[in-house]
Amino acid sequence: MPTLRGPGLQKDGDVNPSFTKLVGLLQELFQLDRPDLDFGFYRIMHAKSAEVTQFLEQDLLPQVQAALAQYQSADKAVLEKELDERVRRIQSEGADPDTSTKVRDLRTRLAEEAVDLDALEAEVYDRLYGFFRRYYSEGDFLSKRVYKPGVYAIPYEGEEVKLHWANADQYYIKTDEYLRHYTFQLRPRDDADPMRVHFRLVDATEGEHGNVKATEAKKRVFLLRQADFIAEEDGGQGSERKELVIRFEYRPATLADWPGGERKGKSKPPAQKELIALAERRVQEVGEPGLTRWIEALGLPHVTPDGEQADYSCLRVHLNRYTARNTFDYFIHKDLGGFLRRELDFYIKNEVMHLDDVENETAPRVEQYLAKIKAMRRIAAKIIDFLAQLEDFQKTLWLKKKFVVETSWCIRLGCVPEEFHAEIAANDAQCQEWVRLFGVDAIKGKNRTLSGHPTLMVDTQHFPSEFTERLLECIGDIDEQTDGVLFHSENFQALSAMQARYRERVECVYIDPPYNSKTSEIAYKNTYKHSSWIALIENRLRLSKGLAAPEGSHVTAIDENEQEYLGQILNLVFPSHTRICVSVVH
Repeated sequence: MPTLRGPGLQKDGDVNPSFTKLVGLLQELFQLDRPDLDFGFYRIMHAKSAEVTQFLEQDLLPQVQAALAQYQSADKAVLEKELDERVRRIQSEGADPDTSTKVRDLRTRLAEEAVDLDALEAEVYDRLYGFFRRYYSEGDFLSKRVYKPGVYAIPYEGEEVKLHWANADQYYIKTDEYLRHYTFQLRPRDDADPMRVHFRLVDATEGEHGNVKATEAKKRVFLLRQADFIAEEDGGQGSERKELVIRFEYRPATLADWPGGERKGKSKPPAQKELIALAERRVQEVGEPGLTRWIEALGLPHVTPDGEQADYSCLRVHLNRYTARNTFDYFIHKDLGGFLRRELDFYIKNEVMHLDDVENETAPRVEQYLAKIKAMRRIAAKIIDFLAQLEDFQKTLWLKKKFVVETSWCIRLGCVPEEFHAEIAANDAQCQEWVRLFGVDAIKGKNRTLSGHPTLMVDTQHFPSEFTERLLECIGDIDEQTDGVLFHSENFQALSAMQARYRERVECVYIDPPYNSKTSEIAYKNTYKHSSWIALIENRLRLSKGLAAPEGSHVTAIDENEQEYLGQILNLVFPSHTRICVSVVH
């Protein structure tokens, strides 16, 4: 078999443009062009970056040429060159080329079996690009099954009524649970001094919350606090370690947020990317002697998961990570492998394979035609397998039971043994909270007394863990005496955590989802406003359904913007239940 030309190379040695375009798309699919996102799933991706690159450029795509190599002997360019040389030789000898058996044979092969390998190879790359480009959009895979130009098909299995939306087979992932706290260690392997750094949000303007996305004009960004933005603090709970706190604001940027020397000529406030660069510069310019070791460590080159030194600092990585976690909403496909395999078969049968191409061609050309389809299908299947592994891993992380990072108890003072009263009264944070929330001004000074306040709630978050353990031990079976549980969590994860303990025990579920109105419009990156809203609600309703008692009820507040879609989703999730009404808020 002739030697292959090399991955994506044409006869003249130039890189096939279609190959380059496909590799660029696949690098985007595998997130290889996002070096700043190295948290969670992306950390796994960067650890595999060398393997993925090998997969794309060395192991996978050359198989296109391997699949087509059997036709190199029939390469149109080779046959044309051989024919031209033979015709010239015969003519130079004074003979008629038309009488030559070899010339007639070459002309027959050109007419019946010759193939333009460069064009055929480029077509495979283009078809692969077209397939994956169709279903991929800014980090998500979306259902776009084209039945014919301008017409889409939906998956249908003979149901009497079929409700479908663009994101029906996906989990919607919110990232607002990271809004307040972000922590990392500069020396994670140093148990004695891991150098823990906290990014702490100390001021956020009122505005859109939760799922509600801001319009471009009201879009909030993360900025370093104007003053006192960095400080070294005690590690807490008796720890002798020091920790670094960097404080941020979360608000719309203004022109005043440009440094004085850079403000001239600017017509727009700095964007988040520019604010990250400004924050990095301000931190690195801190000259306070007590913070020198922190600033030096933050300025060191970031070490990637494969051990390589990056050309950006550790601080830049965490700034990028922090802002991305707070602003990047996305979807995870529930079965990406199955979805893409089904769509690949549909794509090939509907847009690549045409019966006329088979019926009206010679047998050699039909073989070449089928070889092209086989090469495309085999390589697409391998790309799908790789993508499915990554998406399934991300889905596993999302569905995996999450750790409870903090638990606090609110216990009525009347249930607390009196032996704890003096210790509670001496806690300034607890007393200040009572004054702030309830106006209990009598609890002041050295001789504080708690008598006469049995309904005040003692919040254990203000006390050391040792105190909390003693208190709970004295109270007894705390689980049986608990008459309310408050989860501070992303709602999907909170509902998942509740399944084992409260399954079929909740008498009433009340939800107040985002109304998706003009003043609080959900503006998702994929522009599927209503579909994204439905995916968000459907994911959570299915979890809450498992919590509801057999005779329990669901109550939902909504306005006219999503009332119709909400009704359809309720009918889908609760097909056997009677829906009395949906509360419409004006």
